[in-house]
Amino acid sequence: MSTLRVGMVGFAHGHAYSYLNALKAIPQVAVTGLFDEERSRVERIVRQDGITYYDDYRELLGTDIDAVVICAENSRHAALTIEAARSGKHVLCEKPLGVSRAEMEQMVRVCREHGVQLMTAFPCRYLSPVVEAKKAIEAGAIGDILAIKGMNRGTMPGGWFIDPALSGGGAIMDHTVHVMDLMNWFVDSDVTEVYGEAGTLFHDIQVEDAGLVHVKFANGVIGIIDTSWSRTKSAPMGWDVVMEITGSSGVLSVDGFGQVNHIYGDDKMKAQWSYWGDSSDDLMIQDFVRALLAQEDVPINGEDGLKATVVALAAYEAARQKKPVVFSG
Repeated sequence: MSTLRVGMVGFAHGHAYSYLNALKAIPQVAVTGLFDEERSRVERIVRQDGITYYDDYRELLGTDIDAVVICAENSRHAALTIEAARSGKHVLCEKPLGVSRAEMEQMVRVCREHGVQLMTAFPCRYLSPVVEAKKAIEAGAIGDILAIKGMNRGTMPGGWFIDPALSGGGAIMDHTVHVMDLMNWFVDSDVTEVYGEAGTLFHDIQVEDAGLVHVKFANGVIGIIDTSWSRTKSAPMGWDVVMEITGSSGVLSVDGFGQVNHIYGDDKMKAQWSYWGDSSDDLMIQDFVRALLAQEDVPINGEDGLKATVVALAAYEAARQKKPVVFSG
């Protein structure tokens, strides 16, 4: 395969626009069609880039595309992924992979049965500080990992993110999975127990905007994640990815978006971040394309997406029961 033909399905999640730009920048990729239930979200792209718009995503899946990028609302990921797999298309699906364990397992199974690859969109693995942290851990710089404290705090996104029928949950569903995937990647051990606390503390909305998720791994490592939508409008950036990793012989602090200049200007009346690091979205898309063109396994598969998301689901259950959820098997 010399050219990868890609379709875009869903622009509900803002990452769709950066993924599209990343795809357009790769010479071996042709973005040949797109679909969104709200055409207004893609009208400018259709007009400026001349990419064909499809009124029905099934028509797009029926074309000769090789792969599809899905950035629809969380509750639609499963149906779209399964339909794409049955059409013989490889899939890159935005996080969280799904909103229930059963549907995520079905997504993984159907993709496997139809011989297509399913990749979960976890661009945080491509942040330069995270990549360097992974290298340091593998080199033994802090000995054996004992505990990880992580934060993925953000501003409240509004829109469909706070509609539980479309999102599957609030801040815990939205912000557990990125750091949880990094913990899984660093620790390389199965989660055995999850505890969660959830609350609506900052906004008048129908879903939780604050959450703390505690995990235990089979190898004894303890983890905790602050998943809240607690970042204020005055913050220089709307989100963060921060981890402190305690090892048997050292501590490693990771600021995923630490490659920034700080700008103070009276016109904005708040500090601004001018990010100069590599684009993790671009690097993730390039890796997805490289794997498919080389007919290799995608670097972050559906199982990775499932493993991170089931922790969020367990945190909800633990918060309801007021006791830890123990994973069996």
